[in-house]
Amino acid sequence: YETERNLRSVMRNILLDFSFRGMNINQLAVWFFIYSFFGWAMECVVIRIQLKRWENRGFARLPFCVIYGFGTFIAYNIFAPIEHNYVALYFAGCVCATIFEYLTARLMLKLFGSVWWNYEHLPFNYKGILCLESTLAWGVLALFIFGVFNRYVEGAVKMLDVRVAYAAGTIIVITYLIDFTWQFAHQIAGENNDGVLKGFLRR
Repeated sequence: YETERNLRSVMRNILLDFSFRGMNINQLAVWFFIYSFFGWAMECVVIRIQLKRWENRGFARLPFCVIYGFGTFIAYNIFAPIEHNYVALYFAGCVCATIFEYLTARLMLKLFGSVWWNYEHLPFNYKGILCLESTLAWGVLALFIFGVFNRYVEGAVKMLDVRVAYAAGTIIVITYLIDFTWQFAHQIAGENNDGVLKGFLRR
C-alpha cells in the first residue's frame, strides 16, 4: 500500500510539474483537442469539396481527429530547431507528415483492417494511403501552424483561468476516451462477428 501511495504521489508531481511551451498538462489537453477539432473540420471540408458528400472524419462520434493533435505535438518537438526557418520547415513538414501518415495507415490496417481515408481518386497516389497532393499540402499546413495559427491557439489557451483549464481539459479527455472506447469496442465486435459469419459461410 505504501509503495502504491508513493507511486501515485510521484505521478501526481510529474503531472503538476509538466510543461510544454509554457502550458501545463491541463492547458496542453485543451491545446491538443483544439488541433484535433480543426483537423477534423479541415478534413470534413476537403471531403465535402472533393467528393460532394458529408463524412464524419473522426473515428469516434465527437468532432475530433486526434491524429492532428498527436501530429502537431510531435511536430513541435521535432521541428523546434527549425521553426523559424520556413524553407526547411516546409520540406520537413512534407516529409515527416507523410511518414506519420504512412505509419498511421499501417497501424490502422493492422488494428481495423481499413484506413479512414482514401486517395485513390487522386493522381500520384500510393495504395490510396499517400499521394503527392497531400504531401505538398502538409508542408503548407506546417507553415501555417508554425507561422500564424499556433500563436493565437497558445495565446488563447494560456489566458484560460487555471480552474477553467482543469475543468475543460478533464471533461474533454474523459468524454473522448469514453467515446473512443465505445467506438473501438463496437468496431472490434463488428469485425469478430464478420469473421464468425465468414467462417460459417465457408463451411
